[in-house]
Formats: sequence, C-alpha cells, structure tokens
Amino acid sequence: MSAEATRESTSVRRIRSIRNIGIMAHIDAGKTTLSERFLFAAGRTHKMGEVHDGLAVMDWMDLERERGITITSAVSTFEWLGHEIHLIDTPGHVDFTVEVERSLRVLDGAVVVFDAVNGVEPQSETVWRQADRYRVPRIALANKMDRVGADFDETLRSMRHHFPDHRCAAVQRPLGAGAAFEGLEDLVHRRTVTFADDDDPRAFQVASGISEAGEALRRELLAHLADVDDGAATALLEDADLDGEAMSQAVRRATLSGRFVALLCSSALRNKGVPQVLDAVCAWLPSPLDVPPPHGIDASGKEVVAPAPSDEAPLVALAFKVSLLDEMRRFVFLRVYSGRIAEGDEVWNASQGRKERVARVLLMHASQKRRVPALGAGQIFAVMGLKETRTGDTLTAPGHGLVLERISAYEPVISAAVEARSLTDRELLLEALARIADEDPSFRFGENTDTGQLLVSGMGELHLEIVAERLRREFHLEVRTGEPQVLLRETITVPAEGEARFERSMEEEEIFGQASVAISPLPRGTGFRFSLSPEAKALPFLRGETLEMAAAGAREAAESGVLEGHPLQDIEVTLTGATWREGASRPFAYKVAVADAVRDAATRAGPVILQPIMRMEVILPPEYLGEVLGSIDRRRGSVLEVSDRGAAARVIQGEAPLRRMFGYATELRSLTQGRAVFTMRFDRFDQAA
Repeated sequence: MSAEATRESTSVRRIRSIRNIGIMAHIDAGKTTLSERFLFAAGRTHKMGEVHDGLAVMDWMDLERERGITITSAVSTFEWLGHEIHLIDTPGHVDFTVEVERSLRVLDGAVVVFDAVNGVEPQSETVWRQADRYRVPRIALANKMDRVGADFDETLRSMRHHFPDHRCAAVQRPLGAGAAFEGLEDLVHRRTVTFADDDDPRAFQVASGISEAGEALRRELLAHLADVDDGAATALLEDADLDGEAMSQAVRRATLSGRFVALLCSSALRNKGVPQVLDAVCAWLPSPLDVPPPHGIDASGKEVVAPAPSDEAPLVALAFKVSLLDEMRRFVFLRVYSGRIAEGDEVWNASQGRKERVARVLLMHASQKRRVPALGAGQIFAVMGLKETRTGDTLTAPGHGLVLERISAYEPVISAAVEARSLTDRELLLEALARIADEDPSFRFGENTDTGQLLVSGMGELHLEIVAERLRREFHLEVRTGEPQVLLRETITVPAEGEARFERSMEEEEIFGQASVAISPLPRGTGFRFSLSPEAKALPFLRGETLEMAAAGAREAAESGVLEGHPLQDIEVTLTGATWREGASRPFAYKVAVADAVRDAATRAGPVILQPIMRMEVILPPEYLGEVLGSIDRRRGSVLEVSDRGAAARVIQGEAPLRRMFGYATELRSLTQGRAVFTMRFDRFDQAA
C-alpha cells in the first residue's frame, strides 16, 4: 500500500472514531451531573464535581456554580473505548435555548436526558423539536432512577405519547427503583449489570443472561426495530433470534435513520449506569462520516453540498459560538466539516467576504484549554485570532466561497432599562454590552429614541438578570436596571392599499418618485414579505438599485409600525405600481415613496398590537388544582389541557400573555405551599384574549 493510501485510511479511521454529541434536557434533569460522570469515568477528570456544591467542571462560570444551572454551553473532549468524543453540555432553562440551537447545528448525535420521576417536561419537548429540525439522531436516558417516584415504564410511555413520530423502545431494564435501584439488564447483549460502588461509576459487575421479563422486553424491542430496519423486520418475520452484535447493529441502523430512539436508565448522581451510556454513544450514535455533508451556497448563488469529511479536502468550518475567556479574550468555537486548520493559517470568512488569520488552535475542556498545532475534519474546538468572525459565519480555504446555512436567531421578548453610574461609565457600559451581544445572538441593546434610555432585550427575566450580573462581575460596572418590559409587535387584520409621492427640489434639481402598494395579513409567525405585482414586474425601471431601495423602504416602514411604533410582522407588501419621471426620478425617492405608501395602507388595514404568548406547564398536587386554575384565569391565561401524572400529581397545560405572568412563580409557591413546579416558554406573538 502506498504512503498516500495509508495516510488516507488513517484519516478515515480517525474521523470514523469521532462522536460529536450534546446532552440536552429540561432544567434540573441532571445533564451537567451526567457530563461530570462522563469525564470522570473516561479519566478526563480525577475528581467528580457536583452541581449542588458549585464545583462542576462544565459549569465553569461563577454564576453557573452559584445558581446550580447551566447558562452557556460548555465543550470538552475525551476518549472512550478508542473513540474521540467531543461533548457539549447545553443549558436546560428556556431563556438560554439559543445555546441549544447553535450546539445542535454542529452536533452529529445527542443524549436526551429525562427525569425518571417527571418524564417528558416542556423544555424536553423544545430540545426534541430542535433536534428534529437539524435531523440529529439521539438516544434517551431516564435519569434519577434513585429518586422516590422514579418510573422507567412511565417515562417510556411519556416519550411515546409526546413523540409519536419516533419509535421509542427500552434497550435496558432497570433492576429496582428509588433507593433499591441496584442494576440493569442489557436487553441487546443479554447481560445483567450490577452496581458495586456508589462512589465510582466504573465499579460494576457483569453477568450473562437476563430474566423472563427482560426477554419479553427484548422481543418488544425487536418489534419496534422491525418498523424501521429491514434486518430486524426479516428476523421478526422468520421468527429468528438476533445475537447481541446483530441486535446492536440493528439499533445503530435504526438510530441513524432518525426514526428510532433507544431508552437507557441511570442515576448519574449515584454513579450508576454511566459507562453503559458512553458505550451506547460509541455503538449507536453517528460519526461525521455517517451524516450527510451540510448544504450551502456558492459564490454564484447556487446551492451546493460541502465536501465529504476529509483532512485533504478544502476547508469548510462553521463558527457556532463566540466566548470571552481569559480576561475577556475572544475565542471562536468551530466545527470543521472538511479540511484542516493550523496555527498561522489564513482563512476566508465566506459569510463576510474577508480574510482572517488563526493565531492559536485549542482543544477545550470547559474553560480549560490545550494548545495544539492543528486539528481537522469532524472535530470541534476553539481558535484565537479571529477578530471579525461572528456566530453562524462560514470559514473556508481562500478561493472556496461556500456559505453554509446560518444559525437561527431568536427574537427577544422582554426588555429593561439599564443605567451606568456616570457618563464615563456609560461608554464602558456600551462596550461591555457590545461584547456580550457578540457572544449571545439572542441579546440586543440600543437606545430608545424617545426617552434616551439604554435598553437591553433578551429571552426572559433570568436572561436579563444574568446579563446585569455579568456587567457587575466580569466588567466591574455598577449598573441599575429597571423593571422588565414586554416587547410588543404590530400586525394588520385586513388587506388595504396605499399610495405616496415624493417630490422635492434640491439645489435647483427636481427629484421625483411615486409608488402604490397593497398590503395583506399573513399567518402568525410568517414574518415580512415583499413582492411585485405582475404589472410592477413589467416596469423596466424597477430593476437593480431602484428595486432594492423600494424593498428597503417597505421594510423600514414595517420596522417602525403604525400604532405605537412596534415592528409590523406577518404582513406581505406588494408593490403594485410606480411612476417614472425622466431626468427627475432617483432610486432613493422610491424608497421614501414606498415607505410612505406602506404607512398609508397600514393605517387602514385594521392594525392591532401583538404581544408574546407563553406556553406554560404547571405540575401540582391534586388538592390545589382549583386555586391554580383560578390564578391562571385571573392572569388572562387559557387552560389547554389538565391531565394526571400518576395519583399524586396533576399537569396543567396552558398559555398566557407574558405581560400578565410577571411574579407568577412567587404566587404559585404561595398558593401550593411550594409544592408546584412551573415552567414557561415563548410560543408566538399574537393578540391577547
């Protein structure tokens, strides 16, 4: 074999051994604890950090350790059974869902963690849908099997109820629950695992064989696999048994298809079942070679497919996160799809059309880092030296202008005023806010033109609270914040038409533009559209810069609204006609004319105010159901469903305007003596009832 062929096969073997995975779940399901156990079991750390003690390695920010929650996604790299695992621990709180979004964009597989007491919870559904959007294969884990009330079977039923598009089946059977959780049966390989030491996840004993109940579950597993895998279907039809390796391959094929999800069990806090989860990650989740290369747009605007993962291919990488570490130095986190990046390399930012130079290449372990000369296809790591690269930018080799799809941005739903202690500090405050916005695509800031106040906007009260605390701690700025205010939108309810003319004499030069438009409402969540009527398309002067300026005028008018100055959304603006005056018409005149025509039409189109509508879930003891339903009604909320979660709990699914929900968590604690659990997430902008 030639040296070149040997290098190629080594490169392919390296990429095939990579697992880029994320851990996702509802808040407090045990994601970070599981991450800490992964790192300890793999020998990456030598002491297990506990979230409740504020010592978790993956929660590296002081705020995360104090509050016991994950705020920003953390990346670590470790080895397990000859596999190179790049792990991203994502937040569970809905205010930081953009962290999950941009992590999923670069992951090949995921572990979705459920609390075995509560099953599928609201944020669990959110991250599941996000994983569906990016077609990320996943395995599921019923964690906290050591807790009182843990129910593996109910967790599986909950998954099947909430995720009917996936075949969900157990690949393990827990032995006991609560304090009696002492082991598990591996249904795939027909073996029994008994936990030996609560202080060490690596301490367990394995024996061959499973119980009759385990065999029944194994047959059920084969039946679910047969729905999505031909090999399993053939075995089922021929009434043939599959040995452990054949069953494992069937689980892998079904998982990679995106239609099957295997459910495992563990108690990460008690160090039970953790190595078995890592085994499943390596056995069943995809390598970079198992997922299709991403699509992008080339320099001519044509859709193309990125090169297959290879160190020898041209560089294609996505910047999925910007982070300020080490005295506010800028780190850009990359996922390399093809090619290699080395220290000193010049790369092309295809999204911005500019050159950048890589100063350092770093393998990350939360906030810790290890400098390496170069890294290649399939890997996730950080680089320093990229001054202009932003979240969602595509980096390529010079001369290869492929631009990958950008990471979805989330629109803020809440804002608050923020003030510096002095005018001198105001400049420092603006600089600090710009750096936080550089990190966080869901954060905005700006000055209110009417009041002169500096406003910060985000995804929820906790989001803005964290920003204010970071300003005080990391940037050493004394700031005051005002009461949170809901961000509103406007829309129209009926079609309307408008017309406007722009005529001016400037320095003895006549300037003219005239336009007519029709506006119509669109379904909720559609956004803004601009189009031309057939008559307008036929006008020869509506081309190039003139058309661009007309479209810009329509968008600017929509941004300023017509009732209270909130952005207009869910509308379509159709340019129906325009008049050209030879020697006088200028492109910018049509921008002004179209903007005025849109405002004219919008005032007659039944404009209304839209406000953020939140989906909410309340889990509570049955005896408080009446009081809690009354409290939701007083806040103008709507109850969509009331269901049972066993004999000891009721679940209320509902929705309510965000502006009515401030302080509800405190009210709920008072009504239920602190026994209810409340979660809320943004659903849509709509008219409040």
